[in-house]
Amino acid sequence: MPDRIPLALCPGLLLDGRLWQHQIPALSDIADIRVPDFTRHDSMQGFAEAVLEIMPERFALAGLSMGGSVAFEVMRQAPERVTRLALMDCRAPVDPPEQAARRRGFMELAKKGRFRGVTPQLLPVLIHPDRQKDQALTGLLMAMAETVGREAFLRQQTALLTRPDNVPLLSWIDVPTIVVCGRQDALTPLFYAEEMAAGIRGSRLIVVENSGHLPPLEQPDEVNRILREWLTA
Repeated sequence: MPDRIPLALCPGLLLDGRLWQHQIPALSDIADIRVPDFTRHDSMQGFAEAVLEIMPERFALAGLSMGGSVAFEVMRQAPERVTRLALMDCRAPVDPPEQAARRRGFMELAKKGRFRGVTPQLLPVLIHPDRQKDQALTGLLMAMAETVGREAFLRQQTALLTRPDNVPLLSWIDVPTIVVCGRQDALTPLFYAEEMAAGIRGSRLIVVENSGHLPPLEQPDEVNRILREWLTA
């Protein structure tokens, strides 16, 4: 299908392509989807290069959480290559001090050999309260974290702690953009999405109801619909 739209789907911290397991088959008729590997680098610049290496000259770009930070960096490095942008459950500014301290605390736990203890502590802020006992979902999140592994987790956290402030970039983005956020996202609350949508000319804010930080897994049908509309608009 040569006319399918090249689409990079960028996962977040401790996540891999399984984050998009519902979107990849649902959009395969209109999109040639590729998921970059964010386990080998320790900087946003490196992650952005990992995206640019696997994509053709022009492509659509979507990122969730850490993947959204990578999407910003791709826009900084090669804006001419991106045809449209979807920023999901992420923030433009750097971490506030308490969030940065929390990241460092998780890194210390991992360095002490307590990597398995990190993900259970993150679950309450990752998914809607009603899904805390959804064993299929929580098991999948644990499995992705295990696959990513301790060393890559440390590299990803280093990249997040050293990422640039993307607020100044908002006014420079001039491709069709949607900003998506789960209504009950406790990790990157809705006001961050509102800030991004207000700063990007012509962008559209979309709130996914009954979802925490991971709408692609929590409300897959709605996210499929949103991404399809974004790709074909």
